[in-house]
Amino acid sequence: MNCVPFAGASFGADITDVDLSAVRDSVFSAIYAAWLERAVLRIRGQSLDDDALMRFARLFGPLEYRPMGWITREEREKAANPYLATISNIVVDGRPIGGLGDAEAAWHTDMSYIEHPPTASILHALEVPEEGGSTHFCNMIGALQSLPPDLARRVRGARLKHDAAHDSVGTLRRGHHDVDDPRDAPGACHPMVLRHPETGIDALYLGRRQDAYVEGLPLEESEAFLDTVWRYVALEGDVWTQEWEVGDVLVWDNRSVMHRRAAFDPTARRLMRRAQVRSTNQA
Repeated sequence: MNCVPFAGASFGADITDVDLSAVRDSVFSAIYAAWLERAVLRIRGQSLDDDALMRFARLFGPLEYRPMGWITREEREKAANPYLATISNIVVDGRPIGGLGDAEAAWHTDMSYIEHPPTASILHALEVPEEGGSTHFCNMIGALQSLPPDLARRVRGARLKHDAAHDSVGTLRRGHHDVDDPRDAPGACHPMVLRHPETGIDALYLGRRQDAYVEGLPLEESEAFLDTVWRYVALEGDVWTQEWEVGDVLVWDNRSVMHRRAAFDPTARRLMRRAQVRSTNQA
């Protein structure tokens, strides 16, 4: 196994010379260490069925269920596989086979709207369009470090409510309704600065902008504060873009990076399978 940092980025690395369907303990220890250090790992040329993808994902920890907006509790109990999510724009017999379609997705952290968001996301590319559909990542450690001192002090004392009603493309999740005031939106509250439980490094933790709210502030002040903070997200040098190839596997640390997806031709096919790792830091 080799680890090659991404050129021109403050984070991320390619992992080469490894077959993820048959990872030995010693190799996984090196992969895990690289993941903690670099936050985003890309492993190309993989061919994983669902069982192999779940086996690899479980090396990082217990699996998280698919988001509740995509599967109800009753469906979860009946599902043969309630852990893997299909991310796709493909429609069969008039019904989409997965979520998130082909639209642009905003910067976000996966499932930050729950009390204990997943630590890792693992995404495997099965079909990709010839153009578009790239995934951009940004370094939230760098975002925090870029804040002016006064703003950084305010951020370190603030808590943010993360909207649970909408997904990353702005679509209303099943079972939710739109609200006129972000203070009325459902979702968990988290500190705006997250200390990584394994590395001890602080990162800005924003989730996504839509219907976010800073606890305890008048709405207008919350909106202005968040608008200011978001100006320091995805600055030059703290962004890396994944141009997908079939067989790519990406693993990223939700505690230190955010990501977004570019739109693509709705007539093209894009098919991904995603596993997520449940947080065990629930003290």
